[in-house]
Amino acid sequence: MFRKLYNEELGRISVEEYKNSQKSPIVLILDNIRSMHNIGSAFRTSDAFRIGKIYLCGICAVPPAPEIHKSALGAEFSVDWEYHEDTLDVVRELKEEGYTVVGVEQTENSTSLEKFTPLPGRRYAFVFGNEVKGVQQEVIDKCDSTLEIPQFGTKHSLNVSVSIGVVLWSVVQHNL
Repeated sequence: MFRKLYNEELGRISVEEYKNSQKSPIVLILDNIRSMHNIGSAFRTSDAFRIGKIYLCGICAVPPAPEIHKSALGAEFSVDWEYHEDTLDVVRELKEEGYTVVGVEQTENSTSLEKFTPLPGRRYAFVFGNEVKGVQQEVIDKCDSTLEIPQFGTKHSLNVSVSIGVVLWSVVQHNL
């Protein structure tokens, strides 16, 4: 038998405990994500995997917003975030801080997700792009590498919030 667990049984930590906990050495850069529901989902997924921070860049909504909260379910209060007008500025800043910047995009010479092994002790910034146009080419040009989620159907396109979940789940399996 399988009994569904009640919320009280899940061992959830408080926002304050989350803020004080050790985070993964991963940050997200959201490059012109227009849907507030996708942004909210990014917060919620980042909370689930204890991601260090989200950088909201370009034409990107920011909390507080009811539509973000609807998907984030409060994760916009636990996950640290910053807004920057220019994605390239964030990429440059993070590279100067020692992050390896990885664009999640279909490109020539991309690494397929199942072949990607993050190096222990290294910090990673994953860039996810606009729902229609993806990550800007000028941002891709500044990335250290690109990562592609293998797909086998006719679309070869995943919703950005789904892509975030797939990539983060895969990467955290390596116990960075």
